[in-house]
Amino acid sequence: MAFFPFGKKAPFLSADEAARVVHTIREAEKKTSGEIRIFIESRCRFVNPVDRAAEVFWSLKMDHTEERNGVLVYVAYKDHQTAIWADQGIHARVGNDFWNTEMSRLLKHFATDDYVTGLEHVIHDIGEVMQEKFPYLPTTDKNELPDDIVFGH
Repeated sequence: MAFFPFGKKAPFLSADEAARVVHTIREAEKKTSGEIRIFIESRCRFVNPVDRAAEVFWSLKMDHTEERNGVLVYVAYKDHQTAIWADQGIHARVGNDFWNTEMSRLLKHFATDDYVTGLEHVIHDIGEVMQEKFPYLPTTDKNELPDDIVFGH
């Protein structure tokens, strides 16, 4: 029995849900040299979520991929904020309309508390466009960044 049985809140994603998201990342990255990461934290206080996503992107050294084709999906779940930050290589090839469409799709799922499906769909879509723009080359490609979800505070 825990000393504070009612004090601990359930995590944003269960272990099974997190595993589903990581599996989706791995499946998407099998077809591309691009890199996709998810960063989840509880709060994004006093900061624009796009600015925070950029800050996290750089702190995770996602700008160090060879083709500059890393994408970060950022979520601050208690503040109901999310953003997508893409490195210059992929952003230059897909443009703002693609990212705006993906944000709309993500927000549609988040509005109904269907976080996992929203993340899976966006990861899949990003993987598809990355496959087109940065196809996987088995002789030279390597996984440049971890596929796991990064959890902040």
